[in-house]
Amino acid sequence: MKKIKEKFIGDKAFYKMLFSVALPIMIQNGITNFVSLLDNIMVGRLGTEQMSGVAIVNQLIFIYYLCIFGGLSGAGIFTAQYFGNKDDEGIRHTFRYKFWLGLVISIITITIFLNFGENLIQLYLNGSSDGGDLAATLLYGKNYLLVILIMLPAVWIGQLYTSTLRECGETFIPMISGVVAVFVNLLFNYLLIYGKFGFPRLGVVGAAVATVLSRYVEMTIVIVWAYKHRDSHTYFKGIFRTLKVPLKLAGRFFVTGMPLLINEGLWSVGIAMLTQAYSIRGLNVVAGQNIASTINNIFNIVFIAQGDAVAIIVGQYLGSGDMDKARDTDNKIIAFSVLSSIAIGVIMFATSPLFPMLYNTNAQAKLIATHFIMVEAIVLPKDAFLHTSYFTIRAGGNTWITFLFDSVFMMVVSVPVAYIFSKFTALDAALVFAVVHAFDIIKCIIGYILVKKGVWMNNIVK
Repeated sequence: MKKIKEKFIGDKAFYKMLFSVALPIMIQNGITNFVSLLDNIMVGRLGTEQMSGVAIVNQLIFIYYLCIFGGLSGAGIFTAQYFGNKDDEGIRHTFRYKFWLGLVISIITITIFLNFGENLIQLYLNGSSDGGDLAATLLYGKNYLLVILIMLPAVWIGQLYTSTLRECGETFIPMISGVVAVFVNLLFNYLLIYGKFGFPRLGVVGAAVATVLSRYVEMTIVIVWAYKHRDSHTYFKGIFRTLKVPLKLAGRFFVTGMPLLINEGLWSVGIAMLTQAYSIRGLNVVAGQNIASTINNIFNIVFIAQGDAVAIIVGQYLGSGDMDKARDTDNKIIAFSVLSSIAIGVIMFATSPLFPMLYNTNAQAKLIATHFIMVEAIVLPKDAFLHTSYFTIRAGGNTWITFLFDSVFMMVVSVPVAYIFSKFTALDAALVFAVVHAFDIIKCIIGYILVKKGVWMNNIVK
């Protein structure tokens, strides 16, 4: 027991270090997801069709978010290790590479959605019309999408700065910008969705406008802060002196980071395909899963933040060459993440029937949402282990392994299982959801072996 405690339980100094990095991320994600819940409820009170149309578009936009996250994180592996190695010029190179990559991803995404947006939304509306009007849902989704596309440049530039700051250990300012942004979003949601205080009543379009405004506010805050703190964060000095990236370095960033971009892209497409598979069961399932997903995002902020902490803290130890410290820290973060998720999962399960009551939808959609939330509560510790294991493997630059571990598994196992059980069995939608999660046990075993073997313990900047 003493050896187990020493291996998996940290001292006060360890948890102080962990929370100094993870707590600001938890706060930012917590407030963001709580306001997202309020946003979801506001739209949900307009009706099932409005809520489902917005949910479908957000599922599609989620692919863009993760492509930006994956693309920038690929170079960010180098940023964290450059920072641990005190190499400002290396950080500037990764920043410029991320600038160009984000620009390309944004242009491609906007082009696809402008030309094929309606067809993509239609993919989710081929099930039964139980619970609402499919044509109305499509119309609301199209209107929401056309406005939300204006947000994409702000997401790209905002993440360019925010990711760099986090990778260099500065998590407070991204938290502040995120908190301000979500309150801007909440305020203008109220004003524009319902037409309060003389503002026009825009419904789902108002929700889109509020989201766009909040993202530009968030972007502006981090840019201004970075500009004013160049003396203390010296890697920002001369960051736009040139946008050129040395070809050799760009090649290294590409080779290491591209699997991560492909992984996040395929994984988000896989999530969209899973949602589409469940939607075969009807609009009630689309609405119920949307409610459950929004609630789940609130409860998983702890292990999400600890995954980011692994990328930052362990990445910096690897960059400085301290492999023993990297392994010890990683073991303790993973253990804390799983244990805390068990406690959070119990609370989530106990309160699962309460959240759907906040929505203006029918009783069947609320019941489906409750069952989905219960499943998500049960599998929360599993998700915590997989998330921290993924970031552990990624911290050492093994992005091809993470690609196989994450998105390939999703496309080869999870998506086919969801389609087969949704289309060819009479199982309840929530039970199909549970079966898909049960197959993740295979991935847990693989993740455990990879982490224990230490395949991730690499310094990639020396």
